[in-house]
Amino acid sequence: MIGIVMAGGKGTRMNLDNEKLLLHYKKPIILHVVDSLKNSNCFSKVIAVTSPNSPKTKKLLEENNIETFDTSGLGYVEDLNLVLQKFNDLVFVTSGDMPLLDEKIIQTIVNQHDSNKIWTSILVTEKLLTSIGTNSEYSIIHNNQKCHFTGISLIDSQKINSLENLEENFVILDDKRIALNLNTKQDYDLLSTA
Repeated sequence: MIGIVMAGGKGTRMNLDNEKLLLHYKKPIILHVVDSLKNSNCFSKVIAVTSPNSPKTKKLLEENNIETFDTSGLGYVEDLNLVLQKFNDLVFVTSGDMPLLDEKIIQTIVNQHDSNKIWTSILVTEKLLTSIGTNSEYSIIHNNQKCHFTGISLIDSQKINSLENLEENFVILDDKRIALNLNTKQDYDLLSTA
């Protein structure tokens, strides 16, 4: 299994002078996410996906001997599609803006893998997001409750020709370590209470 960290976004909702993934929570957020994947011992390799939107993030990753994969930076879906075409393997995808992610929750998620499913997205409930003081724009109704995407998926890229008409499987895993993505300054402020 390959660990993929999406690290090429613009981070425009944060309205920062610097790149979002360089924000510190003990260390730069992007390094925290990459280290969590490496420390889980679940992956044959960990790769950070960068773009022209994140030159300083790419520089930091390279300075820390982390393999990067360049995309156009047109958008999350486009960048992910390019990555999935490149790697013919089982892939764990996460956003690079998850400061509470750790190796234990990664191991728990990897254990959710069902070889009969091509794509499994990990969800959290709205109730959990509300309880920790955050929200998300991307929601669905699953098992009769409002849920939100965490930005984490398990994907068998060997079985994908295109992202169109792909059946998505969902797993709800209510855990604050995967519930907090840094999308706004308020999300970053929540770290001091985590």
